[in-house]
Amino acid sequence: MCHPHPLYGGDMDNIVVMQVVQACAAEGLATLRFNFRGVGESTGSHDGGRGEQHDLDAALDHLAARLAAPRGVAAAGYSFGARVAAVVTGRRADLAGLALIAPPLGMSPDRFDGLTALSVPLLVVAGTRDDICPTQALDALATTLPRAEIRRIEGADHSFWGCLDSLGDAVRSWARALRPGDAAGRGRTG
Repeated sequence: MCHPHPLYGGDMDNIVVMQVVQACAAEGLATLRFNFRGVGESTGSHDGGRGEQHDLDAALDHLAARLAAPRGVAAAGYSFGARVAAVVTGRRADLAGLALIAPPLGMSPDRFDGLTALSVPLLVVAGTRDDICPTQALDALATTLPRAEIRRIEGADHSFWGCLDSLGDAVRSWARALRPGDAAGRGRTG
């Protein structure tokens, strides 16, 4: 689970990150949240999303090795973390799913182009009052990713203030498709 932009206070203890991790854990999935380089006790410094891709690759490889997951591991990210997760997932064929929480479509819509060939469960969640992931940009993404499950949370802003339960419900639904032994989730796309 990738956190929001570190230059704006984002870290692995962000309330949205915690909600996503708890929702996945509630569905029986092993989870890993981590700080990008230069955040908290992590070494290094912010790299504008480039080095952070390597951080996510290392986290995914570590989790896959620890779990020996036959169906692979999935990635999720919130805001800046969604952008990093999208880029990494777009170039890795070994991932079982992707969840993009409030992706910054209003700032960098081109970073999500590499997802058109995904055939794994793909969830995109944003609030109807999110100025970083505006509804119009979300609608445009939905047309380029017809297999994705697009969830709009009524009244939610970019931080999902007052709407965390609805976010958790959306993520739990996606996580069910990733559970080991869930025949309905195999090969399913959102």
